[in-house]
Amino acid sequence: MKLLVSGTDTEIGKTVVTCSLLRALHARGLTAVGMKPVCAGITAQGTWDDLEHIRSASSVSAALADAAPYRLSAPASPHFAAHEEGVTIQEDVILAALDRLERIAEAVVIEGAGGFRVPLSAQLDSADLAKAMGAPILLVVPMRLGCINHALLTAEAVARRGLALLGWVANAGIDPDYSRTAQTVDTISGRIHAPCVGVLPRLVHAEFGQSGADHLNMDLILRHLRSPVERGNGSHGVTQRRSP
Repeated sequence: MKLLVSGTDTEIGKTVVTCSLLRALHARGLTAVGMKPVCAGITAQGTWDDLEHIRSASSVSAALADAAPYRLSAPASPHFAAHEEGVTIQEDVILAALDRLERIAEAVVIEGAGGFRVPLSAQLDSADLAKAMGAPILLVVPMRLGCINHALLTAEAVARRGLALLGWVANAGIDPDYSRTAQTVDTISGRIHAPCVGVLPRLVHAEFGQSGADHLNMDLILRHLRSPVERGNGSHGVTQRRSP
């Protein structure tokens, strides 16, 4: 099984959701490993924070080159960071690493870089990579002003690529002043075919998913992941309103 955690933007909690999923899968008795194909933004300690959290939450140890094939220094869009280092991000390198991870774990949770359409090179973007991976997508939506539009546009982009949107997660830990989470979840749910599979409160975001499994509908997630129909179905997207 494999699942791609994508988002409507950057810095919205994809790593929190990825770590929550990894821990939830382990709690269900499944071996699970996380993957961050492209990391951008090295710390003063010479590490990548997102990658460290993901590796810590994984129940299977993987080679660094497989867990994160591209590790870039600049905290910038991957295509900028890669260009500055004279690196070209290549799809086949990432797919080969993913294949090796699938051989050592029952589930691979892949965290995308930035939003769904982030450029990775002059010829490749995150949407192209998602299609090549063939993994269903779990969309992370931050509960804040503007997120409804971003969620609907991203779901539409996923559908146009013929990819399966397994579901979406509302991250309520981004803006502590946002008071319309429940109404926002209802609004997005009424316009996207894919279900909301969890609402993460602020605490889960702050602790990087330590208790995130308690807020995810893992029964629904696993049912979709194990269904060959769902894995091959790219029809999930924005609900089309029809005139009577």
